[in-house]
Amino acid sequence: MNLVEKLTPTTRQLAFQDWEFGLFLHFGLRTFYEGYVDFDERRMQPVAFNPVLLDCEQWIRTAKEAGMNYAVLTAKHHDGFSNWPSRYSQFSVAASPWKDGKGDVIREFVDACRKYGVKPGLYYSPYDGSADFYTQNAKAYDDYFVNQITELLTQYGEIDILWFDGCGSEGHSYDWNRIIGEIRRMQPDILIFNMGDPDFRWVGNEDGIAPVPCWNEVDSTEFSILTEKKEQLGDRLWLPAECDVQMRGNWFYSDNDEHTLKSVEELMGIYYHSVGRGANLLLNIGPDRNGLLPEKDVERLLEFGSEIRRHWGSPFATLAQCERRGNCWVYETECAQLLDQIVIQEDLSAGENVRSFKISVITQKTRRSVTIYEGQHIGHKAIIRVPTIRIRGIIVEITESDQEAVLQGLSFHHAGEGK
Repeated sequence: MNLVEKLTPTTRQLAFQDWEFGLFLHFGLRTFYEGYVDFDERRMQPVAFNPVLLDCEQWIRTAKEAGMNYAVLTAKHHDGFSNWPSRYSQFSVAASPWKDGKGDVIREFVDACRKYGVKPGLYYSPYDGSADFYTQNAKAYDDYFVNQITELLTQYGEIDILWFDGCGSEGHSYDWNRIIGEIRRMQPDILIFNMGDPDFRWVGNEDGIAPVPCWNEVDSTEFSILTEKKEQLGDRLWLPAECDVQMRGNWFYSDNDEHTLKSVEELMGIYYHSVGRGANLLLNIGPDRNGLLPEKDVERLLEFGSEIRRHWGSPFATLAQCERRGNCWVYETECAQLLDQIVIQEDLSAGENVRSFKISVITQKTRRSVTIYEGQHIGHKAIIRVPTIRIRGIIVEITESDQEAVLQGLSFHHAGEGK
């Protein structure tokens, strides 16, 4: 056991890691331009924005039913269109025919989140293709940046996440000291994604796959999908990872990508590779041009949520049924059980201590201890799948740790093959 000074998470970072599963919502003027891509040269016009059936409650109610705990909406994407009536831009919902220019997508989204107990987050692209002065006048653009963020953080109550996408910002310098200072002054508890003064980080791909191991302590962050450049942090920081991934082949709604809708089988694989490796999962659905989540996407998301509950909602034993013996947690039963999954959670309040562990089972007939799995990282959550076996006991042993390891959760499951 190595006695080293440990980095520890803030209370808000611990809470974020407990949320685990969230809904990403790419929606805006671009929704109404079929085939529009990032940094598209086509000029869009606010007159096209008219989601006549917009129902943010449908979005968030669906998320809640699927077991999601937070949601992040594009307040402003790279094209610069503001989903709220910003006083600092004419390129916003106020210039659209939707609700005679009096609508506010952010207001309806945040209100829906509060109604259903889902944490609201806002995506804001630091790069803005609608601002001619972005490259010409850095000071003027920082003013614009701060002014828009001030609107978002003072007009809608508490916002839990501010999601900065680095795409388009490669090589651009922002006055982060000023920007972050204002953000922290307005909303001290907000969680910032990946840029400026981050509280959590991008996992480094848009496939929903966290690496092995996926430590919470890092000295750099991945910058954007357009570059392999890493942003050096200057010191090691506690920054849990988040995996963002699309339900379909596009972030925004398209008429032409329904065939790319991910199956429940693939979504479960993504869940194992994200939440099952200690990261959060942010799954994107693009609301359609009526302002609704597409019916098939809703159906698939609810099927996915149901499968998550089937797998892990009814363990046959938990930490409460285990006895701690030194560095081992032992579960024993006279009634043999089928086992195919073990879920382990380290108590991270004092930092990340576990460096390696192993799982053994007590076999059904001969009642011998047999090691069936060895791992190096637990973190917030490790979901371990094993071929189905019938057991009379399970031993989880911490084989190396920096300081004394404490488990926050431990559960044993038999999910079977399902449908």
